[in-house]
Amino acid sequence: MEYYELHPETPQARYINKAVETLKNGGVIIYPTDTVYGIGCDIFNKAALDRIFEIKNDGRTKLFSFVCPDLKDISKYAKVSDYAYRTMKHLLPGAYTFVLPAAREVPKKLWTKRKTVGIRVPNNKIALQLASELGNPIVSTSVTNRTGQVFTDPEEIRNVFNPFIDLMLANGVLANKPSSIIDLSDDEPEIIREGAGDISIFK
Repeated sequence: MEYYELHPETPQARYINKAVETLKNGGVIIYPTDTVYGIGCDIFNKAALDRIFEIKNDGRTKLFSFVCPDLKDISKYAKVSDYAYRTMKHLLPGAYTFVLPAAREVPKKLWTKRKTVGIRVPNNKIALQLASELGNPIVSTSVTNRTGQVFTDPEEIRNVFNPFIDLMLANGVLANKPSSIIDLSDDEPEIIREGAGDISIFK
């Protein structure tokens, strides 16, 4: 596994470019978000998606979210009501995963049984630059072992995941608090998980 430590505010472009090249070549990476570290790949690379499901040992019904660089092209990946768009525009980038009806372009492997997807625009320059430079959304599923333990220390992640990951971008030890998950697929928002993002507007 290639391993690079990045500055959180001014990420080194050469390391971002290496990660993007890895993603374009069908690789699987680990990268920081505004909550925990994520395991990611290009959402349109089937072989890379299969690798992540194998690493996570998750059934195909589990919601894997994906990172978009902004809300500009969000309608490519989800059906967004006016209310959902206004809500996301107000809160993003931030520590939220928004559940929305899936658009046809999104691989069905990332759909839930309800035909929804989880979308993130994290408040993290590294994650956003990756998605922006790649030109496609990036899968975002937390770095956990098969018992669900979350890893937040880069050195520990490096030791455990070295055989399975192509490249890691490190950004220090992250807080062990996941994103808040809000379902905006219906007329009324539903809080699925209370995490790092402020959800007071939904209560």
